[in-house]
Amino acid sequence: MGFTPTESIWFNGRLVPWGDAKVHVLAHGLHYGTGVFEGMRCYATADGPAVFRLDAHLDRFFQSAALYELTIPYTKDALADAALEVIRANKLESAYLRPIAFFDAATLSVWTKECPVTVAIAGYPSGAYLAGGPDRGTRVMISSIRKFDNAAIPAWGKACGQYINSVRAVQEAQRHGFDEALLLNSRGEVSEGSGENLFVVKDGGLLTNDVDAGILMGVTRASVIELAKGLSIPTRVGPLSVEDVLGADELFFSGTAVEVTPIREVDGRVISEGKPGPITRRIQDTFNQAVRGQLPQYRQWLSFVRQAVTS
Repeated sequence: MGFTPTESIWFNGRLVPWGDAKVHVLAHGLHYGTGVFEGMRCYATADGPAVFRLDAHLDRFFQSAALYELTIPYTKDALADAALEVIRANKLESAYLRPIAFFDAATLSVWTKECPVTVAIAGYPSGAYLAGGPDRGTRVMISSIRKFDNAAIPAWGKACGQYINSVRAVQEAQRHGFDEALLLNSRGEVSEGSGENLFVVKDGGLLTNDVDAGILMGVTRASVIELAKGLSIPTRVGPLSVEDVLGADELFFSGTAVEVTPIREVDGRVISEGKPGPITRRIQDTFNQAVRGQLPQYRQWLSFVRQAVTS
């Protein structure tokens, strides 16, 4: 999911040319990972481009910032407008958006109270995140790298520095010829992918885990649970074991970047005959319609760029 540079990035309150959105080499966030971020997607709809669950993403953005006593110097409404402005200015239709806020350069002490906060929102055309993608499905390895414990770093926050844990797991998986990693927590339970939540399909229903498993409480995860309810697919939330994963009828990841992506193989074991299963496809098809404004009952999840022009 490499990015294609666009014309401009919203940077500390204004649009600047892509190449001018620069940060000092001594920024605190660069050295210590003291920042928070979000990933959001914009989709092409019959009514123009629209951001999926913009409000929910910005709510989590501010909640993550609060965990690290990082005061974002803009309101949620201002950042919502900025996200839509990025889409308009860059003439985007289907796009990935990356809001980030971090402690900037002032000190290399661990404490942050002297540091200003920089906020930016970038956007660029989106593509498939994982090899195989939503159509074919991806190949996953259960990593030897364990997910950090909530008592050390709260996984429900989306902080920059915590993703070094995910980087190590993905590097291991790719060295072994897999596309993605699945991390276990300190209790040996399944936690999540490097940047995705996990759903197990078994006996016609869904099983997914919760915050105590050390997962990020994904916006797409919550959306999938609601979509499943609308489709009368039973969903249970509870611990996931390795046995649950290896014995699944179907498996899929959810997340902003991966959307709904089937898992066709785990540690060399083929899942669902190596292709997306019927329940995964039902969820996936409904999700794809919802994000493109084709299902009236989920229109409230969309923030249309056009609306911001006339408001």
